[in-house]
Amino acid sequence: MRRARPDAALFLGSGKADEIAARLAAEQIPLVVFDQELSAIQQRNLQQRWGVSVVDRTELILEIFAQRARSHEGKLQVELARLEHLSARLVRGWSHLERQRGGIGVRGGPGETQLELDRRMLSVRVKRLRAQLEQLRRQRRTRRRARDRKPAFTISIVGYTNAGKSTLFNALTGAGTYAADQLFATLDTLTRRLRLPSGSEVVLSDTVGFVRALPHSLVEAFTATLEETAQADLLLHVVDASAPDRDEQIAQVDRVLEEIGAADVPRILVHNKIDRVGREPEVGRDACGRIARVLVSAVTGAGLEALREAIDQQVESWRRARAAPAEASSDAMPAGGFADPSDSQVPAASRAA
Repeated sequence: MRRARPDAALFLGSGKADEIAARLAAEQIPLVVFDQELSAIQQRNLQQRWGVSVVDRTELILEIFAQRARSHEGKLQVELARLEHLSARLVRGWSHLERQRGGIGVRGGPGETQLELDRRMLSVRVKRLRAQLEQLRRQRRTRRRARDRKPAFTISIVGYTNAGKSTLFNALTGAGTYAADQLFATLDTLTRRLRLPSGSEVVLSDTVGFVRALPHSLVEAFTATLEETAQADLLLHVVDASAPDRDEQIAQVDRVLEEIGAADVPRILVHNKIDRVGREPEVGRDACGRIARVLVSAVTGAGLEALREAIDQQVESWRRARAAPAEASSDAMPAGGFADPSDSQVPAASRAA
């Protein structure tokens, strides 16, 4: 099907819509899923024309998120995203209700329409969810300030969904978190300590996966979780080396990182699943000689030592950067720790007088 632009009423042309309707009836298909976002009017018209449920891309992603959420915070975030999506798509479905009568025992006077009532109820619930998530965000900030008193190097694993982030997390930390060959297997951030070959310890976090055209409502709802990514000292950007569209996936992840304020966080590109394409472990270095790209297999363990070495290099650079201001401050202070009054900024002639 080729159209210059989607049809405002059906998204498809009427001829194609009728063709699909015949097939739905012949094969008794109960559900149609669009890999595009539909307007509320388009979705309603298609459902009425075909007599089956119609789901667009955003609703499918929201449904998957709802099934995967496990923690209290994750469930709140998903519910907020679903309600905000629904509030923009409420269409009148009660033709027998023009207006509800206002007042008690009063026959005249128009009240609220059913649509207005539903929108008001949704608005109240959305406000409550936002308040609960804001409280959780404040708790996160309190914990972060406590960690900052004794700073540790923090790493977030990011990447396109189903790139093998959780499998890599388990391979590095031995955490045993849930990992599966499915979209958005992990929604809730999980954090563990990781000991490096140098003996240093870092804090490693597994985060939610990204996807092409990720609904803005989801990015907004998961702000509290994604803040941890923006605050990290290093990102491990995991890429599925076996995916034919991996370059596009990398670009999509970069767009989301920019949207959440993490575009400038240092990162290492980790090409995972090399066992599926017959590649050997390999490293690529930047202009400073540091490892910037690593080819690994989280399943077989190939290349993981090189990845740990790359993380060690980043930790060492981070420590040098933190030590530099302290050294500069100590060099500026006299050996005794106090300034000599005779060395004050008073002209020599004034002192002589």
